[in-house]
Amino acid sequence: MKTFTVTGMTCSACSARVEKAVRAVAGVTACNVNLLTNSMGVAGTATDNAVIAAVQNAGYGAFLPSDLPNTTANTAPRENDSEHKSLKRRFFTSLLILLPLVYLTMGGMVGLPQPPFLANNPLALGLTQLLLTAAVMVTNRVVFIRGVQGVLHRAPNMDTLVSLGSTAAFGYSTFTLYRMTAGHAAIAHDLYFESAAMILTLITLGKMLEARSKGRTTDALKRLMRLAPQTATVRQDGAEITVPVTAVQVGDLFVVRPGESPPVDGVIREGGGAVDEAALTGESIPQDKTVGDAVSAATVNRS
Repeated sequence: MKTFTVTGMTCSACSARVEKAVRAVAGVTACNVNLLTNSMGVAGTATDNAVIAAVQNAGYGAFLPSDLPNTTANTAPRENDSEHKSLKRRFFTSLLILLPLVYLTMGGMVGLPQPPFLANNPLALGLTQLLLTAAVMVTNRVVFIRGVQGVLHRAPNMDTLVSLGSTAAFGYSTFTLYRMTAGHAAIAHDLYFESAAMILTLITLGKMLEARSKGRTTDALKRLMRLAPQTATVRQDGAEITVPVTAVQVGDLFVVRPGESPPVDGVIREGGGAVDEAALTGESIPQDKTVGDAVSAATVNRS
């Protein structure tokens, strides 16, 4: 199975769409996409270019890890961390713009004073709201870009809905502002600029928290994977030899002594012991294992 790195995925619907697109490629027998690590495993006779093209046609990016210089197994955590930092900057920038916008639109409802140059000028107040909202929309322009891309690839996503709602509020408010220039100042309460900005800011906050949680989960998975040993003691013709874990095949007999970890998942054929499975299940008490019981990699044989 060949591993690809996939970019642009934000939710389980994205990973499901990538899997569906790749499985439709001639020669692909299996495809598994991992959203947490932004990776995809593909088995079959399909060429790398065909797989990458299928992912790109679905609206995402894909490449072989070997295509990038200095690429390591920690690519996904770095990408998650970069995404979190980007979302964090977008959120706080949007929040700084949103606060004065909310003050201008709702401050009067709770008795807060309006700036003197806007107090009796509803048209100027509306124009100020338009400029502040436009700044929030520009800050979060990636939402609109991804939303339009989803429509073009016939796969609308959450960004499509958010951009549609925000654009509708902004467009209706702009139309109302034009009506106000014709002397309809009384309709100033029909402006919904703050709603457009609020939608984008809250969605960015949610994505920032999601990226943070995703990054922590990915780091935990990486730490779990590092617990697995890199070599295995395989018994062949009565002798024990040490081989790389990647060389272990189905049917091999390998030895796991007290204090060691099974290099791969397997079934006990001889002996037994108390196996610590806390890394997998969280259970602090080692579980007694005997002949016929299954054991997993990243566990520890305590006795």
